[in-house]
Amino acid sequence: MVEPVMGRGSRITAEQVLALLHLVKDPEVPVLSVVELGVVRNVAVEDNGVTVTLTPTYSGCPAMQAIERGITEALQAAGVERVTFKTVYAPAWTTDWITEPAREKLRAYGIAPPAGLAAGPVALGPTERRVACPRCGSSNTVTISEFGATACKSLHHCQSCREPFEHFKAF
Repeated sequence: MVEPVMGRGSRITAEQVLALLHLVKDPEVPVLSVVELGVVRNVAVEDNGVTVTLTPTYSGCPAMQAIERGITEALQAAGVERVTFKTVYAPAWTTDWITEPAREKLRAYGIAPPAGLAAGPVALGPTERRVACPRCGSSNTVTISEFGATACKSLHHCQSCREPFEHFKAF
């Protein structure tokens, strides 16, 4: 439960809003907050509420409604009366916006984090790559499917520890 941060007549700060948004988890990867994932681009505190600017991981991301609902619930529980959203698509979200500590959280959760920077040529078809296993660290892995439980992840199998795992694709 979120404790109210606004007293009667007081105003929440942008720093307090960001602290609250660190508690809102991504519904598809619940080990990460929406801030760690990099979809929160800005927060603006106004006299009559808060506007949160979001960039979806991709234009058709089905989790955005759940993310907005989670943000609204967290801010309203803290005493914010009006929450509005602004969605921006440019610049496009990239896995480069996932923080380094969040990449470690993904690994600890059993998902191989995106490697390196996403900037560069985009592969349009299947790619052959060795993704290090998040469980044992071996790069003796094979791709099972280019798509996992969500479009942003692929499925792999570790030949060393024999465990399947997901990889958060770099894009």
